[in-house]
Amino acid sequence: MPEARTSCHDLTRWKKKPPVRRTVSQICPPPRRPLTVADIQPGMENERLGVVRDSMFQNPLIVKAELGKPRERSCSLPGINFNYGLYIRGQDGGVPEAIGHWNVFKQQPTYPHELSRDYIAMNRGAVKAGLVTARENFHYRQLNDIRISDQDDRRLKKEPPSLPPNMTFGIRARPSTPFFDLLQHRYQQLWVQEQKANQKAIKLEKKYKVILGKLYETRSSQLRKYKPPVKLDALWHVPHFQKVGPHLDTFPTEAHRQRAFKAHREECAVRQGTLRMGNYTHP
Repeated sequence: MPEARTSCHDLTRWKKKPPVRRTVSQICPPPRRPLTVADIQPGMENERLGVVRDSMFQNPLIVKAELGKPRERSCSLPGINFNYGLYIRGQDGGVPEAIGHWNVFKQQPTYPHELSRDYIAMNRGAVKAGLVTARENFHYRQLNDIRISDQDDRRLKKEPPSLPPNMTFGIRARPSTPFFDLLQHRYQQLWVQEQKANQKAIKLEKKYKVILGKLYETRSSQLRKYKPPVKLDALWHVPHFQKVGPHLDTFPTEAHRQRAFKAHREECAVRQGTLRMGNYTHP
């Protein structure tokens, strides 16, 4: 069989091609600028009749969104060389300045602070001198200006609380979830045991509970529960037609008739109308 030969053309075909490098301008689309009169073509949404100016297409209340395109915001963007963001100018000289020498913070000179006035001592001295009015106290404080010393001032300030050396600051971590108790239904078993203990305690309480004697009803309690019977008067009939039977009877039997009249008498208190056959007074 003839040997398989590979040519240089086949080797170059299987070589990995280098990636194509694209610039930022090729990846990102150019910034959108406001519409102008030259951009308007016949049939567009922003086509207008009459006098048309470029300022009309910079008003967001007038510009309409084109079909399939986002609405123009009518804001002109700066050029390509514009850098967005806040530029912070370095004050320390950059890396060369940091490598060359080290800036040491210079401590500000301390000035002796003014001591606070001791009003308690001045008021005490004014009372001993017999000065009681506000004007006399004012003059006394100008002549006898008593100040609180540093040692006395330190005593008035609160000292930081003493904390143990091994104290840990922060919030205590939440304990881990007891997964084994959840899988073994431990909480259910505890609940069942608690319910059984409660039932047992209730039974013991009922067992040792003092049974009171029988309560007898008095005449007043019996009268309070007594309901006097209501005598129902017979329906009034014309004497001339008392012996005449009804020509129409809509009840199948006399039992159904009495049952219907009984239901009517029970509901007559809550029905409207003269004959108490209307709607219910309460829906």
